[in-house]
Amino acid sequence: MGGYSRGDRIAAMLRREMATLIWSQINDPRLGPVTVTDVEVTRDLSRAVVYLNTSEDDSMAASLKVLAGASGFLRRELAKIMKTRIVPELHFRNDDSLQKGERIDTLLKEADIQPESDDDSDDSQTDH
Repeated sequence: MGGYSRGDRIAAMLRREMATLIWSQINDPRLGPVTVTDVEVTRDLSRAVVYLNTSEDDSMAASLKVLAGASGFLRRELAKIMKTRIVPELHFRNDDSLQKGERIDTLLKEADIQPESDDDSDDSQTDH
């Protein structure tokens, strides 16, 4: 059959449903605009780590606090939707992979520019 394990299928379902629930059910003004980027589920399906990203870096800490406080509510809502015996305990984390990727991209671009300026400075030192 497919190459996806049951845990992978549960994680994909959780990612879709969590995005919908956060958007439609959590009406806390401290919650910033978050995107569910990934969900990792333990092998026994008892725990799920929900990774979030936001375009507003300063709102991430508050958003994580809001969602941690709403985890029981979200878990109960998931139990109504999912057709599984176990609904994992939810833990929320900042997914900073996009920021890290942008930082690496910036460093790579700077590295391409840096040798040109070093060559110029080397030439000026050899003229003296």
